[in-house]
Parts: sequence; structure tokens; C-alpha cells
Amino acid sequence: MTYVKQQTLRAESALTGIGLHSGENITMTVYPAKPDTGIVFVRTDFPAGQNEIPARWDYVSDTQMCTVIANEHGASVGTIEHFMSALRGCGIDNARIEIDGAEVPAMDGSAMPFVKMIEEAGIVSQDVPRRMIRVLKEVSLHVGDKIVSLKPDNTSSFEGVIEFDHGKIGRQRFETQLVNGNFKHDIAMARTFGFKWDAAWLRSQGLGLGASLDNAVVLDETSILNEQGLRFDNEFIRHKLLDAIGDIYLAGGQIIGRYSSEKAGHEINNALLRELFADPDNWEYTTLGSNPPKEIKAKRDKQLVLA
Repeated sequence: MTYVKQQTLRAESALTGIGLHSGENITMTVYPAKPDTGIVFVRTDFPAGQNEIPARWDYVSDTQMCTVIANEHGASVGTIEHFMSALRGCGIDNARIEIDGAEVPAMDGSAMPFVKMIEEAGIVSQDVPRRMIRVLKEVSLHVGDKIVSLKPDNTSSFEGVIEFDHGKIGRQRFETQLVNGNFKHDIAMARTFGFKWDAAWLRSQGLGLGASLDNAVVLDETSILNEQGLRFDNEFIRHKLLDAIGDIYLAGGQIIGRYSSEKAGHEINNALLRELFADPDNWEYTTLGSNPPKEIKAKRDKQLVLA
């Protein structure tokens, strides 16, 4: 039986940049890792034995404005979603990330610098089956005007809707499947965004201290302040899906299923994973390709007919 193999980096790779919220200069180095390691962050400014933080949903400690993971010793790393999204988009299963501060560098506010970092390091297959997480039953959450769900599907797909009362955004919808390099072409270049009038409040909360036109799309009441404008006409929803792909990769493996959202954010994305894993009937591990076993397909098709 053929199976999809796990992947890691061929060589180490490093970058340095400013933290979006901390404003600090941070260096991050990504190393290859053994099969079944998963994605693990290591704070080099913490003592050995207290500095490792697995990039998993159950280590998420904060979701205000970004996704933060932390361990029981107080070591934490924030704004991991763009980098996690790049790892998922490039198909990296195992990596050790050493970082000398509490936040992943913002770079240009997208995932593309991380994609280039991974491509320059190279990607190598490991002779061990990739353990993927197949969604067996629909799981959904509805909190206020925010809606998210994971449904059974043959592939890993993401769709989302956002709506802002701003002439440059409005209501936007986009969807993509994580196959055939779609992540790099459809998602990776989309930058984070914010509003000029929120800047003072963010700084009062110790957030956004490193934000600038170099690492975010910034809007005032009527226009986009970045001289070069947008990279896509619908860059805003593409970035929201970039965030979602990173948040959902905290499942601890690639999700085989369909993620759908409306007006979602980091908090409800993490709550969705907690809801998924709360019931073992919702999911299963698989080392097969994207096509589900016949009994799973029959079960899913029956549910669709009944719906």
C-alpha cells in the first residue's frame, strides 16, 4: 500500500525581523527534525528543559490579536499563525524552531518570507507515513456573528467570508484547496491588515508596537495608506484564510476536511479544534492519501442525502 511520507527541512535556515506586537528584534532558526517530532518551538533565552513548546491546539494560551502558545514553565511564543501557515502550505511535518524572543518576526506581514525560507532550506521526504487527521463528522461553532465549521471532505480545503463596513473591504469570499502549490499562489502573499484609528488603543494594550506600513496593510476612514496598494483585490479575505490555515495546523497534523468560516478569528479557530477533539467520533488518524475508505465515504454521502 502506498502512503504519503512525512517531510522536514533539508538544512537549517534563519531569519531576523521585528515582532509585530512586541516591536523587538527577533532571530528565528528552523532546523530539520526526526519523524513524528511535529512542530516544536524552542525559546533559546529559557533554560534547557523548560524552553520547548509543541505547536498544538492544547498549548494555545492567548488569542487576542494573534495566536500564542505556552508551556507550563512560562515560555511562550506569539504570532505563530503566519509561520505555521507556511509550514502547512509547504507540507512540513517536522521542524524544530529556535527563537530568542516571545514572538515570530512579522517580516512583511504575509507568509511568503517563510515560504521562501523553507524553499531555500529545501524539503526532504522521510520514510515514515504522514499521520493525517480525517474529519468524520461535521463540527461547528456559532458565537455572535462568527461561524466556523469542519466537515468531511476528500481534500484539505478552506473557505471563508469576511465583512467590514469599509469601502475598500466590504464583503469578501474566497476558497482554496491545499494542493498543487495553491497555497503559495493563492494565499502566501496576503498581508495582515489593520485600521489607523486602532493604533493608539493597540499600543495602550502593549500590542502593535512593531506594526508599520512595511508589515501590514493599513486603512484610514476611506483609503489604503500603503503606497503600492494591495497585492490582490481581495487580499483581506485571503489573509484571513492564511491565519486560519496556520491556526488549524495546530491540530498536530494535516486536516483532511473542509474548513468554512464567516467573520472568524484566532479565538474561535482554536475553539473549533477543541470541539473537534472533544469527541473521538469526530475524527480519526489516517496514513492514506486524500480519498477516504469506502465506509467513511458511504457514511458521509448518507449524511449529505439526509441533510
